[in-house]
Amino acid sequence: MNESGNQTERDELLIDNVKIVLEQSVVEGAVRVKNGRIAEIIPETNRLSAAVKQAAAGAARIDGEGQWLLPGFIDVHVHGGAGGDFMDASAESYETITKLHASQGTTGLLATTVTASKEAIDKVLEASSAFMNVEMPYAALYGVHLEGPFLCLKWIGAQNPAYLSPPRLDWLQEWQERYPGLVKLVTLAPENEGALEAIEWMAANGIVAACGHTDASFETMNKAADAGLSHAVHTYNAMRPLHHREPGTVGAVLSDDRICAEIIADGHHVHPGAIRLLASSKPADKLVLVSDAISAAGMPDGQYELGGLPVFVQEGVARLKEGNLAGSSLTMIQAFRYMTEHTDLSVIDVSRCASGNAARQLGLSDITGSIAEGKRADLVLASPDFKTVSRTWVNGKLVYEAYTN
Repeated sequence: MNESGNQTERDELLIDNVKIVLEQSVVEGAVRVKNGRIAEIIPETNRLSAAVKQAAAGAARIDGEGQWLLPGFIDVHVHGGAGGDFMDASAESYETITKLHASQGTTGLLATTVTASKEAIDKVLEASSAFMNVEMPYAALYGVHLEGPFLCLKWIGAQNPAYLSPPRLDWLQEWQERYPGLVKLVTLAPENEGALEAIEWMAANGIVAACGHTDASFETMNKAADAGLSHAVHTYNAMRPLHHREPGTVGAVLSDDRICAEIIADGHHVHPGAIRLLASSKPADKLVLVSDAISAAGMPDGQYELGGLPVFVQEGVARLKEGNLAGSSLTMIQAFRYMTEHTDLSVIDVSRCASGNAARQLGLSDITGSIAEGKRADLVLASPDFKTVSRTWVNGKLVYEAYTN
């Protein structure tokens, strides 16, 4: 892979000789980036003349060598990576985490909490706000996903039960007042007292309300969706399962088109048959790939921590000592590849699950989540088999480049 010029110091770039994954098609050709935006999508028939013009202008050129050019992945459910955890509430950890995930194709993410004390969550919000208010060197932090403490004890999973709380509208209002727009997504158990009121308030204030770690019945889920619930966290995991006489939380997620469904596609959390069922049940814009990655992502097997609880990682699978799955060591490029290998979804479909659908949930689809002229150049260059990421750009800036001899 050859590059002429130093792109990190230039305003214009041609990413040449690539298979470009657009919203409705795959086009072989090139993409021209200028001032951090996608300036032009150039089909193969015009690619060589465009490359000559770029070279004459002294602009940088990347030879993609026939690899995939994808919209950058957006991970709305990620706890950490490379030894860092968002609960650390430090810029050092946040840089570590965003660097690791940028190397795996993620260009934007939500700092995801666990069930913890209000004081600990306050610190995450403060640290996230501060991190977002300076130049972020790797993947962009779009806000915070509060996974807890408004959860159900029965389906607590790897969350710490000591800090469970019923939904606290006063806390949500306080956080919104102190950090307007920072909290993007909140996971709660809709059956808890006060949940419907909280969901209505969140929907009215631009916060995505999600079900998760919940024993909600099918009827309760319908009421929650009526109130504005529009998201399901790690579908199938830590929620009331499907039964033919009481479809439960899972049945509501499968059948209600108002609900966007996350999936952890690592081969451990969900059987591929269940993933295919979910994919066939949801509209094309209502399935979202997430990593649910913890600090063990990008690290060797061993002992780690999640929300103060010890986590043991063996052969890449993270569990509590009791055996409960505890997040994952998954990255988005691995999830992307798993979906291409174990479902009938096309590369375009999987790209939508990894990028466009999350952007839509977060209200960012006008600026990112797909490759289109005028949008921000959040891009990933991936190998033909989706095993590796060669380069990642955020807002047109090269934030990761694989080492080559």
